[in-house]
Amino acid sequence: MPDIADRLKNVAVSASVAMTQKARDLAAQGVRVVGLSTGEPDFPTPEHAIEAAYAAARAGDTRYPPTDGTPALRAAIARKFKRDNQLEYDVCQIITAGGAKQIIFNAMLATINPGDEVIIPTPSWISYADIVKFAGGIPVPVLCPQSNGFKPYPADLAAAITPKTKWLLLNYPGNPTGSVATRADLLAIAQVMLRYPGIWILTDDIYEHLIYDGVTFYTIAQVEPRLYDRVLTVNGVSKAYSMTGWRLGFCGGPQDLINAMSNVNTQNSGGVCTLTQAAAVAVLEGPQDLLRERAEIYRQRRDYVLERLAAVNGLSCHKPQGAFYLFINIAAFIGKTTRNGRRITSDADFVLALIEEHHVVTVQGAAYGISPFFRLSYATSMAMLQEGCDRIAAFCRGIH
Repeated sequence: MPDIADRLKNVAVSASVAMTQKARDLAAQGVRVVGLSTGEPDFPTPEHAIEAAYAAARAGDTRYPPTDGTPALRAAIARKFKRDNQLEYDVCQIITAGGAKQIIFNAMLATINPGDEVIIPTPSWISYADIVKFAGGIPVPVLCPQSNGFKPYPADLAAAITPKTKWLLLNYPGNPTGSVATRADLLAIAQVMLRYPGIWILTDDIYEHLIYDGVTFYTIAQVEPRLYDRVLTVNGVSKAYSMTGWRLGFCGGPQDLINAMSNVNTQNSGGVCTLTQAAAVAVLEGPQDLLRERAEIYRQRRDYVLERLAAVNGLSCHKPQGAFYLFINIAAFIGKTTRNGRRITSDADFVLALIEEHHVVTVQGAAYGISPFFRLSYATSMAMLQEGCDRIAAFCRGIH
């Protein structure tokens, strides 16, 4: 049998995808599973997006799309950046792709040479490091301790920079911790990056509108305009507008970088589905009230789960101010044994035992680069969260 490419040897299957598949497998066996592993909104796609897609289909808008996005969508994205982030991007500085993940993938393929380094504040989304490896680069994790709200100390970022550093990746609000960077946080990071003009900065703002407690969202090119020509501002419609399955990510950035990414885009994509693009125009240009309404529902869910877990001996959790995840510390359980006799030597052991013994699916912290934690998604109904918390509490009570 012919060999598989070497580039895949160090690229793992996403742990969150693997855990979600475990939930599906158990459900197929008739087990009632509480799935708290998936970072996917449970709200429906806004009706006006669906209507816009239907109208586009009925009007015959079913041909090959412009690879980088329709003029109408790119103009809508430019207006969104101006409205929400006070960032001025010309339409030619904006491209779209099949999700924010593909935008990031295209950016890395367009810029990374073998051995180039990419600094990733950690814990971080599972795919960042693997995308960097796929492109031939070397991910360089910078630990963001719980004591600092899972945000990096600027001195630690500076210490990680070498002559091989090509990118710094930022993600606030963040996955898996829900941490939010304040204006002061971003200015401190910017002061470091201003000393290194040869490094690109990618900011993944996909959770921009999922923010709580009166906190204000900022993105780094907004707070430090001197970095504008080095920042790729990435976003999409998946999380805010509950359009995960529509697959639409977008970005704004410096023209040379956008041109290079467009070149990659023309080779790995035929462009995003025309109906998706019509739907995206509708949500970006339409009423935005639903964003605040849904964020308030997420906040209520967050507060409920935090209160429930705070009552469980051995669990501790940083209070996130964004996204829809809790990143829960389980250090107190390491070295102990579950009621069914499973020894917990790691957070992977903890989440596997939780699945097997109480059928609750979460994701181990090791998948995000830091242990011993597990990630819980509260992007699901209150009924499901209540049952999940009941089961987690029962599981933890049985550990000795």
